[in-house]
Amino acid sequence: MIPQTKITVITPTFNAGKYLEQTLASVADQHYPDLEYIIVDGGSTDKTLDIIRANEGLVTRWVSEPDNGISDAFNKGIRMASGDIIGIINADDYYHPGALAAVAQAAQENPDADVFYGDAIHERFDGSGVIHFRPMQDIGRCVWKRMPVSHPATFIRRSTYERFGVFDTNYRLAMDYELVLRIYRRGARFRYVDAVLAHFRYGQSSSAAGLREVRRIVIENGLSPVVAAWRYGAAAVKVWLKQRLASVVKTSG
Repeated sequence: MIPQTKITVITPTFNAGKYLEQTLASVADQHYPDLEYIIVDGGSTDKTLDIIRANEGLVTRWVSEPDNGISDAFNKGIRMASGDIIGIINADDYYHPGALAAVAQAAQENPDADVFYGDAIHERFDGSGVIHFRPMQDIGRCVWKRMPVSHPATFIRRSTYERFGVFDTNYRLAMDYELVLRIYRRGARFRYVDAVLAHFRYGQSSSAAGLREVRRIVIENGLSPVVAAWRYGAAAVKVWLKQRLASVVKTSG
């Protein structure tokens, strides 16, 4: 029997017509009885809004207006949410069958937990490079070094956002890492769900700009600036050089 825990799913969109239908279908295929589904669109000009209108039987609430980046879109959805548990699935990702039921079960069995996270299937947009991402159960072992969870496979109690705050709109690339590190440091309790919860599409594995944000985040959370500069500064330079080399090769070809 599916536990009756109300779950809010938020999908931020912007000109997402290529993949949005798959995302919507994956939410519908959960067959979860106590679901609130919110779409926050940034003012799309492609077929995104037509797709949303065609699925208004599934979508509880949606809005389309300019925003201040994806962190702002996340926060709009969180402010609209009324569920006990909130999941965020981007318009080019999708849920694995049974994901919401698995999270609801974990929430009922672990009422003191704040964050529920599970496995994810990571794949490139071209369908290559498929990776089964299995996070550590003890995220404290790696949270200072990298994002320890997969964002679409992570669900957070609404009360946890109310206690610790939402996404920091100062970050454009590593906002999910900033949130996870901040709430971990402030005492949020994480619970691993032993199941594949989501499929995540990715392009480049990292960027110099993203690593600069990560360096700033860890310093703001107490890591030594010297350690942060050594760890993330060098990594950012390597990424930049790799991108420049790829650009040169492409141009010369």
